[in-house]
Amino acid sequence: MADAALFIGWGEIVRGREAEAAESFNATISYLAGLQEEGVIENFEPVFLEPHGGDLEGFFLVRGEAEKLAILRVDEEFGKVVMRAGLIADRVGVVGAAIGERLERQFGNWSEAIAVHASFRQKLEAML
Repeated sequence: MADAALFIGWGEIVRGREAEAAESFNATISYLAGLQEEGVIENFEPVFLEPHGGDLEGFFLVRGEAEKLAILRVDEEFGKVVMRAGLIADRVGVVGAAIGERLERQFGNWSEAIAVHASFRQKLEAML
């Protein structure tokens, strides 16, 4: 079950490279579909955003197991896919994300940290 994701985002396509961008997008879908068939990733979802005045034009959300995605991030072929995208679109980036059970664990850790911080703050205020 997927407990992690990769957010692969891109900004505006470099003017004059629109046809190359379409080819790269289709090649990336084929690449990710191959990774899904091989069991490296669980699934993926391509997303185009509506014009909104921001820097983000679209992204792929790639879901899988954290350990497999960590290995994928340092895979040479994955690096080439991201590098090619960076030559076609501005602001290409890959960001890890927690989903599913990993998200629940991180939220639990965050809640514990808040409680520790609140306790420390109360003790500090009592000393003043």
